[in-house]
Amino acid sequence: MQKIKTALLSYGMSGKVFHAPFLSFHAGFELIGSWERSKKLINHDFPEVKSYATIEELLEDDVDLVVVNTPVETHYDYAKKVLLAGKHAIVEKAFTTTVAQAQELSALAKEKGLKLAVFQNRRWDSDFKTVQKIISDEVLGEIVEAEFHFDRYNPSLSPKRHKETVNSGSGILKDFGPHIIDQALYLFGLPNSVFADIRITREHSLVDDYIDIVMYYAAFRVRLKAGFFVREANPAYVIHGKKGSFLKHRGDIQEDELKLGKKPNLTTWGTEPLEKEGLLHTEINGEIVKKSISTLEGNYYTFFDGVYNSIINNSLEPVTAKDGVHVMQIIEASIQSSSQKKVVDL
Repeated sequence: MQKIKTALLSYGMSGKVFHAPFLSFHAGFELIGSWERSKKLINHDFPEVKSYATIEELLEDDVDLVVVNTPVETHYDYAKKVLLAGKHAIVEKAFTTTVAQAQELSALAKEKGLKLAVFQNRRWDSDFKTVQKIISDEVLGEIVEAEFHFDRYNPSLSPKRHKETVNSGSGILKDFGPHIIDQALYLFGLPNSVFADIRITREHSLVDDYIDIVMYYAAFRVRLKAGFFVREANPAYVIHGKKGSFLKHRGDIQEDELKLGKKPNLTTWGTEPLEKEGLLHTEINGEIVKKSISTLEGNYYTFFDGVYNSIINNSLEPVTAKDGVHVMQIIEASIQSSSQKKVVDL
């Protein structure tokens, strides 16, 4: 199997938890190393790989693919350096900080004949995959409304300075927001217009930590919410159609398992506990049905497998730069809507 030599731009939580386990598990990737500015951690887990002192040293090495997993405000600059160096790239969410930056990176990758994927791993969460199947099976009838939540109860400020200082990439809109925005766009496409309420709710916070976004489609509405003061969680997904409803709490276990150091596999990975099953209440063939729905397995491996095939077989990236541009369009429209207190057309 042809190997794709891959390097990370940091080995903090995202590198250690979300990327390295899958890059080392997938037979098509060879983890070469990571840029590490101060703490030298990667060799504790992978003694054979390199710890680069600078991004220039990394880009000059024999590397095919670079994962840009640094703070959001740096994504554009680093991804541009990677592409100009002739390397394929995976860029974490939020893809960039503006639509213009996202469009420029997309055009640059196309010009260079390189693959550029956005790491929207939540498309392969078990809960979302189950919601996707319910909608594709059309058991709810014509969709009237959908509501997605990415909520936490955590009034404390993050110890990570880049998350709590005012910069172009900070705030919940560009942290949790891209997850549920991308999921909504993946299911329903671009809306006609957007209305958003973006607020600061935590004491001493300098950055937005609450979002409420309404996406207007011709025949239905999609509402996206995220915040830090939800002690008793609502269902993460609420879908209402003209025949029935589907409610699903967030239940994907992959992040928790990865944080515990568990290694991904292709058989039992991403299996939710039974008590997290969603509730379907609808009409099927003239009969009212109310029952629990088995949750599909989630696996972020699918994203990396898609990246591998896109590079080796020149197929489409699993999450494209165009997808990233669309998410940034919703983010920019939301910022404009909240500041002007009006609906913004796309």
